[in-house]
Amino acid sequence: MSSKSHATLRYTSLRASIFLACLLVFTLLGHFGIIPVVGATGFVFLVLLAGLVSAPISYVVLSKQRDEMSEQIVGKVSTLKARTKQRIADQNAEEDAADEAARAAVQQ
Repeated sequence: MSSKSHATLRYTSLRASIFLACLLVFTLLGHFGIIPVVGATGFVFLVLLAGLVSAPISYVVLSKQRDEMSEQIVGKVSTLKARTKQRIADQNAEEDAADEAARAAVQQ
């Protein structure tokens, strides 16, 4: 479990690293004139291009980390659902006991 305890953080940091690496590569390509970059609009273009290229790279390269993150999230949601169901059942039992006590008091 300890290897998967920080799966979301690990996936997110690796995903951001891939994006930043792509942005660095495209910025260098723009700096050397391989990709035409003009002003702020050119930088926005580089950011969009880095996002467009890093998405499929991340999809392929980070599949294991994405699966671990998914398992972690599903586990936490399942635990939360179980706790919620138990809390509702406990509250219903308390209400039933109070109703039974009220009915017994009225009948006497």
